[in-house]
Amino acid sequence: MQKINPCLWFDNQAEEAAKFYTSIFESSKIGKVSHYGEAAAEASGQAKGSVMTLEFELEGGKFLALNGEPNFKFTPAVSFFVWCETESEIDALWGKLFAGGSAIWELKKYPWAEKYGWCVDKYGVSWQLMLAEEKRKIAPALLFVNKLYGKGEDAINFYLSVFENSKIKNIHRDPNTNAVMHALFLLEGQEFVLMEGEGSHEHVITPAISFMVNCKTQEEVDRYWEKLSHGGTTNQCGWLTDQFGVSWQIVPTFLVEMWSDLPPEKSEKVMKAMLKMQKLDIAVLTKASL
Repeated sequence: MQKINPCLWFDNQAEEAAKFYTSIFESSKIGKVSHYGEAAAEASGQAKGSVMTLEFELEGGKFLALNGEPNFKFTPAVSFFVWCETESEIDALWGKLFAGGSAIWELKKYPWAEKYGWCVDKYGVSWQLMLAEEKRKIAPALLFVNKLYGKGEDAINFYLSVFENSKIKNIHRDPNTNAVMHALFLLEGQEFVLMEGEGSHEHVITPAISFMVNCKTQEEVDRYWEKLSHGGTTNQCGWLTDQFGVSWQIVPTFLVEMWSDLPPEKSEKVMKAMLKMQKLDIAVLTKASL
């Protein structure tokens, strides 16, 4: 199982968006679907029986789409970086992602790339496309601006201290300010990008894109919860925001694996138990599932 999964919070467009993305990226498919039971519907304001989450894959990487109320908005502060091997590939992807959206950086040649573009799609999700020598999995990209400007390298080192099997692959700094112009790093084998932008910007990091950490044991849940929440804030159902404003969900793998297979009455008991928690307790959730 992929250790860290990006989760996208949609305003009741999760199914439509997941089908759209899986139609335009290779090695893609829709996975398990879960629905709102009575307790979750009441807590979220969603309709009972409607789709709550969909798992989907893009370029072999696992994602989660969530239907929720319009509490959070996607912003360019968290985007997805896509490396394309050919001009025909980057042009085709740009055409589909840009349709109904807008451009932050037009698709063209820049000093740092033969071809690069940054767009916002029709759902508000931001994508950075770059022509590269090799194709890789899609990587989440963090943009540190305003109060976060100058803290990029601290954030990278913090995340490397939290997750094992992690390292910096490359980092390019501004020679005048030493700010991180572009960094590529691995967390549990998954690539992330981080950049810093000076000046004043309207967009900030929001929980519209969070990162699920799949944990096999309670010890893992406890460890990630303690480390990632240090200096940040905690919330219901395993959600937290770290000291840099990035949102995480610390989730036991057994919950992810069995959720869609539970009969409605048992999934309802698990959800009621989970709604009472911040940090998730595997023993209590397991008991509720029996």
